[in-house]
Amino acid sequence: MDKTYDPGLIERKIYQRWEQLGCFAPEPGNNAYSIALPPPNVTGVLHMGHAFQDTIMDILIRHQRMKGNTTLWQGGSDHAGIATQMVVERQLAAEGISRHDLGRDAFLEKVWQWKEQSGDRISQQLRRLGASIDWSRERFTMDPALSRAVTEVFVSLYEEDLIYRGKRLVNWDPVLHTAISDLEVVSEEEDGHLWHLRYPLSDGSGHLVVATTRPETMLGDSAVAVHPEDPRYSGLVGKTIQLPLVGREIPIIADDYVDPEFGTGSLKITPAHDFNDYQVGLRHQLPQINILTPDACINDQAPAQYRGLDRFEARTRIVQDLDALGLLDSIKPHKLMVPRGDRSGSVVEPYLTDQWFVRTEPLAKPAIEAVERGDIRFVPENWQKTYFEWMRNIEDWCISRQIWWGHRIPAWYDDQGQFYVGRDEASVRATHQLADDVPLRQDEDVLDTWFSSALWPFSTLGWPEKTPELATFYPTSVLVTGFDIIFFWVARMVMMGLKFTGEVPFHEVYIHGLVRDHDGQKMSKSKGNVLDPLDLIDGIELDQLIAKRTAGLMQPQMAARIEQATRREFPSGIPAFGTDAMRFTFAAQATLGRDIRFDIQRIEGYRNFCTKLWNAARYVLMNTQDHDCGQNNEPVELGAPERWIISRLQETELAVDRAIGEYRFDYAASAIYEFVWNHYCDWMIELSKPCLNSDGVSMAAQRGTRRTLVRVLESILRLAHPFIPFITEEIWQQVAPLAGKTGQSISRQPWPQADLDKLDPAAVAEVEWLKQCISGIRNIRGEMNIPPGRPLTLQVANTTAQDRAWLAENETQLKQLARLDSIDLLADGQTTPAAAVALCGEMKLLVPMGGLIDKTQELDRLQREISKLENEINKASRKLENPNFVDRAPAEVVTQERERVVRFQSDLGKLNEQKTTIEAL
Repeated sequence: MDKTYDPGLIERKIYQRWEQLGCFAPEPGNNAYSIALPPPNVTGVLHMGHAFQDTIMDILIRHQRMKGNTTLWQGGSDHAGIATQMVVERQLAAEGISRHDLGRDAFLEKVWQWKEQSGDRISQQLRRLGASIDWSRERFTMDPALSRAVTEVFVSLYEEDLIYRGKRLVNWDPVLHTAISDLEVVSEEEDGHLWHLRYPLSDGSGHLVVATTRPETMLGDSAVAVHPEDPRYSGLVGKTIQLPLVGREIPIIADDYVDPEFGTGSLKITPAHDFNDYQVGLRHQLPQINILTPDACINDQAPAQYRGLDRFEARTRIVQDLDALGLLDSIKPHKLMVPRGDRSGSVVEPYLTDQWFVRTEPLAKPAIEAVERGDIRFVPENWQKTYFEWMRNIEDWCISRQIWWGHRIPAWYDDQGQFYVGRDEASVRATHQLADDVPLRQDEDVLDTWFSSALWPFSTLGWPEKTPELATFYPTSVLVTGFDIIFFWVARMVMMGLKFTGEVPFHEVYIHGLVRDHDGQKMSKSKGNVLDPLDLIDGIELDQLIAKRTAGLMQPQMAARIEQATRREFPSGIPAFGTDAMRFTFAAQATLGRDIRFDIQRIEGYRNFCTKLWNAARYVLMNTQDHDCGQNNEPVELGAPERWIISRLQETELAVDRAIGEYRFDYAASAIYEFVWNHYCDWMIELSKPCLNSDGVSMAAQRGTRRTLVRVLESILRLAHPFIPFITEEIWQQVAPLAGKTGQSISRQPWPQADLDKLDPAAVAEVEWLKQCISGIRNIRGEMNIPPGRPLTLQVANTTAQDRAWLAENETQLKQLARLDSIDLLADGQTTPAAAVALCGEMKLLVPMGGLIDKTQELDRLQREISKLENEINKASRKLENPNFVDRAPAEVVTQERERVVRFQSDLGKLNEQKTTIEAL
């Protein structure tokens, strides 16, 4: 093995070897276990959320594969209708061409060309994460087989009257000219206004004042609503309003939807341009008056003077005209949530248009019952409430999109506008007896991307064919996903899975949290706190990192702020930590139901963990290769250290297996870390040195130590493999032959099984006693500033028979590891010169100080250290007491200063304790 652990030298070659060996394909085993990868967008790049989620899935898959189960991680990508079309349209725009210039067929050819050239980028990035997906089965939502499944589902639902075409209100993006889903709408608080408008009563007896944040929509008003129990308006219900600027007479109605406390308590109702008003309109059978064009200009339903104006220009003109008529009561500043399309950035309009819809209520009922019965379990369980809340209030699902890239809706129209749904045009003609000379044109719209994604768990396995893969791996075992798509994807998969297979699509749903920055802030481009997983793996120079974080920002002040923060956080850029360190960081923080705060210091710590494991393996190999490790069943002797580490290994194997089964990846990672770092590296390796390096130790004892070192290390590698696959594979290739293991890859080795017969409480008690003795002596050496290499005399008092037996048994280890000249047992009541004392249970460990330290010099040294710390504490405290510093300095700088004070105070306390101890000598 190389002297230094360098993940960059091993990770790519190891992954290529895994693929060449076919390590990720299912093999016959005990039980079937499968996970369907939530398909990333074909346009996507790996972000921290992907990296976290995919690490969790890979841990589960590798764990089950090693447990001997027939394991499939089904991968693939989503065609991402709007996102992909925008990418290609931008490329065409750079050449001065639009998709309409090309026409539909030629444009789609361009999209497929882009997909072939750039569409596997995220698949390659998943490989960098170590994702053990069966790439031979990789799927794409526009593959012919999956497209056939989409058509089959659409036609079947239509034939059962569960899909219909109708005019309803949808989220409309006026830039992209398409309906979009709620998930594609980003609502953020912005500064706006609340306009109070006077609406005259038709009988001339006065007016009502209505409040609105969108005055332009008044052109489509159908009523004014008040709360039925609002005494201010009880006499007006049933009367009419003369709608200003339009002249239309509209009724005053009573409806519980109105909040009497908001604005004036009277609300203009525009059913064609507001989702809540739409429901009010249905209850009161109000006309739906659409006053906008598809690009959000005023249409011909409005008065002539406003036609053709952009909606915001019309807003200004309408407010001016109302003011001129004396009908503008007031304008007040108002913060409101503004919905924008996540792709276009344009303000989304509720828009009345003809679309295709799924009738969801009949599908939702069995999906609710499946969770109530326990056929599907949410982890954490509280997300079940969110699922029920949405499913019990579900509305019909708009599935049509006015774009070209996607699954085209299988409906054909004749010249009279009559439509026919079928699997293809030929079947439509045959079913409806339409001659070949009857002109038919296919619907221009495509299906919502979420429609094909809802079929993902079974369409990827070959449905509607009854394939062996479908029979083996469906239902899948668990879905790992974020909470934000419980509605858009999880619920729809349950509905579609039950409808078309009769079974739930998965048995468990593990909901993970968000990956936030170290301060708990959501990562975003505008905050400048986004971390790229590949930058953590490979490293990135500071200037490149700044350029990446500020690219595309239009505001120079924002770019300057982000540059300054980046220089402060990463003064030397980001070093290469490697994939394993990043994966272990995610696992260690994967607490049920909580977001992750990703701190660069954590990944540094786990990179050190990998280095520690690497160095331990080098020590073991240097002391076992070309040595007798008991491979040929020669006699071995196992001392207390060997029996202790074997016992601790059984406990760790139990803990890790249980934790993974309970989705407590944080507990599993903690157990691995504790065993590897504290038990094996810090102690077992140290305890092995006296046996391997001392004269007079029997061959059987040395053989036992070597065999234990090798076998325990090999078990560690298998136990840690799902978490840190690359380093464990690299080391295992070297260690396996010494441990008597055969095979081409650790990924196909059996999962470690705890053997309860190897639990050894006696050995554990003895070695824990030995560790406490050595640590106590080392603490005395550190506190008294005694050089590490200087031998000490140890005097032992207040011993039990067990203490004396263990002292005799472990004399060699104690002398070598604590650097002792001699060990003297003191008789009861025997006095000793001035000595530093440590306790091991009731037993006293005394180190005489005579000749070891100069008491005066040591007290002077400690006083200088104490004075220095007191000065630092005073300086920092004065800074924190200064309001100018606390109010003006960046929050992270203030936090760092407070943490420094806490650290200084802790160090000061320790120095004062040392001073007290020395004064007592």
